[in-house]
Amino acid sequence: MKKRSLLIAMGIIIFGMIASMALVSQTKKKENAGKRAFPQHTVYQAGTIKPDDLSQEEMDAAVANFYETWKNEYLKQPADENDQYYIFYNDKGYADPKNAVTVSEAHGYGMMITAIMAGRQDKQYFDGLYRFYKAHRSDNDLSLMAWQQVKDKSGKIINTPGDADSATDGDMDIAYSLLLADRQWGSEGEIDYLASARDILDAIMSNEINRSQSLVKLGDWAEDQDDVYGQSTRSSDLLLNHFKSFGTVTGNDEWKDVTDKAYAVIHSIYEEESNNTGLMPDFIIQSKGEYQPAQADFLEGENDGHYSWNSSRTPWRFTLDYLLTGDERALPQLKRMNDWIKAETDGNPENIQSGYTLSGKTVEEGNSTSFVAPFMVSAMVDSSNQQWINRLWNRTIREQDDDDYFANTIKLQTMIVVSGNWWAP
Repeated sequence: MKKRSLLIAMGIIIFGMIASMALVSQTKKKENAGKRAFPQHTVYQAGTIKPDDLSQEEMDAAVANFYETWKNEYLKQPADENDQYYIFYNDKGYADPKNAVTVSEAHGYGMMITAIMAGRQDKQYFDGLYRFYKAHRSDNDLSLMAWQQVKDKSGKIINTPGDADSATDGDMDIAYSLLLADRQWGSEGEIDYLASARDILDAIMSNEINRSQSLVKLGDWAEDQDDVYGQSTRSSDLLLNHFKSFGTVTGNDEWKDVTDKAYAVIHSIYEEESNNTGLMPDFIIQSKGEYQPAQADFLEGENDGHYSWNSSRTPWRFTLDYLLTGDERALPQLKRMNDWIKAETDGNPENIQSGYTLSGKTVEEGNSTSFVAPFMVSAMVDSSNQQWINRLWNRTIREQDDDDYFANTIKLQTMIVVSGNWWAP
């Protein structure tokens, strides 16, 4: 009898210890997760749509599952820095030089994604990405990130020798991610996210904005006085909703001017160059006070003045501001673009090509997810696109053999948006 009582008592103690350990574990999980951890189910602008042939739970699950796939494929650690992370972007070996491992564009994407998801381990990943950013600074301003990193002969990751200046979009996404992190985890810990965001935003305004024109420049290497590069921009760098968040957190009214100029540039290109398609060129130059598509080989290649690999992101980037704030200034262009691409493809996402002239002629064949997924976001603006967005979602979530870091990272971010889980800080 005594032996049985002892066993019962021991069982109660062990059960209590297990329950206590489980409670501590759950508490730790909650502590590490963000205050607005995925899924958030943001309320977008009235009248916008999502796919309606699957449930919210199914969309959330698709995002969560692909996030795990994405992390396994692209979230890496330097061999000699176990408290850092970076996003590996050269998985298909397309990059130049061949030993390139990441760029600030990829890094900004990674920081935004981990801050939006904000699950149990995502703070660790975000902080490691932050440390990598701080370890790879632009030569022109230490608050900005050098645009590309390579692996040297010893295996150490360094800035590309002789090319350690910045790219504006990467820096702006890093700044935005820090504002998200402040809302998710607060800024009282080891990293003051809010102070770091303000620091990089000051550097962006000083080095990556032509302040006399309120124009977003290509990077900190472009001098305002340069008649070519100092007065040109990349359409996919016109991050309309970012600018509004930046103005709110800094109290700097110049960000409103940047927002207004960005909308004016978009409208000018649409009215003068792409009224039938709504497409944007990769690069936009200024000539005699007017904005126009860049010529071939302006900066990256023969399609610099066409709707190509840079501007493929604009249907997603531009639409975000309408979804979150209801700003309608780009809405006519977005609607025209939606109508054109539906007609051009006969309503079949498999027919979307990997590049067009602004008049709608194919310049590169293919059906890369990099081009398909952003149209899924722009389709959200109008209920007439319901069947189209359903088809776009189904095509986007399907794995493609040729999808690389770029396609899959755009895919993940657009899935977060379309499932109703993107929000502004």
